[in-house]
Amino acid sequence: MVGELILASSSQVRQEMLSKANIPFVSIKPNIDEAEVKLSLLMESYSPRDIADALAELKASKISSKHPNSLVLGCDQVLEFEGALLEKPSSKNLAVDQLLKLSGKRHTAFSAAVIFENCKPIWRFVGKTDIFFKNSSEKYIRDFVNRNWDSIKNSAGGYKIEEEGSRLSTKISGDYFSILGMPLLEIINFLGIKGMIDV
Repeated sequence: MVGELILASSSQVRQEMLSKANIPFVSIKPNIDEAEVKLSLLMESYSPRDIADALAELKASKISSKHPNSLVLGCDQVLEFEGALLEKPSSKNLAVDQLLKLSGKRHTAFSAAVIFENCKPIWRFVGKTDIFFKNSSEKYIRDFVNRNWDSIKNSAGGYKIEEEGSRLSTKISGDYFSILGMPLLEIINFLGIKGMIDV
């Protein structure tokens, strides 16, 4: 591998995605207040797509400033439903309420990736995936939240599609990896073109 790839994230899911794809990398968490930045962008009327892109760029920029000779990958994902962002539920009741609102409807995941080199962005991509939920009973949703709370409480939307959250869905339209938080296939394609990985 030429140079070094740094993932500007401490996300276990993103690390696992790169590791399972046999992509060498190191992980460094950027020190930013995502909630504060997101709120500021919302006040400036940024779209959900542009919020994901801006946060991914900020993460990559932060780490690239300290590691200019490496390729730095910043990622972010937001979920949008009826024009509003879905948040991580702060309680079981809020998770139930949010999932009941999503029941029988469509919401959208915007998954952004930005790569920096020498403190400048050299590549970016924002994937869009629509997730369609089936009509689930309130009983099932409450039982689902109670069973999975420890896993879903830190997930926007209050579910993980790679776990029991798959039972809430009828179909997805777009890229599965983007729902997990990173447009992996596009990243792999770029790293191959760049000569960072064998293709």
